[in-house]
Amino acid sequence: MFPEGRIFEFLIVGAVALMVVGPKDLPILLRKIGRFVGHMRGLAAEFRASFDEMARQSELDELRREVEAMRSGQTVRTAVGLGSDDATQKVFDDIHAGLREGQVSMSPASFSPPAAEPLPSTESSPKSTAAS
Repeated sequence: MFPEGRIFEFLIVGAVALMVVGPKDLPILLRKIGRFVGHMRGLAAEFRASFDEMARQSELDELRREVEAMRSGQTVRTAVGLGSDDATQKVFDDIHAGLREGQVSMSPASFSPPAAEPLPSTESSPKSTAAS
């Protein structure tokens, strides 16, 4: 019930408060302390909610940047401002160099889909109809 068994500490504080404030005003003091603690909890909850809202807003802003980057054809890393690492940049440079030198052809005529196998016929063969 009490954290780490500190019941004796609470009893000592309660006894000192009873002696200092007196039995008549102790309930009023405890009520005021309760209101103060409730007010502080409310402020903490409000702060936490505003902090969560700011975090959600920053996530939405990042998501918007990524979507705009995808629409404009940029890579996500450059749109967010992270830059690109050397390995990724080297791959893109190799692709662009191959396209400029004519080593790689990107025309639709150079692409041929794999040959499709003919589907088996569902019609019965002439031998099976002659036998009947």
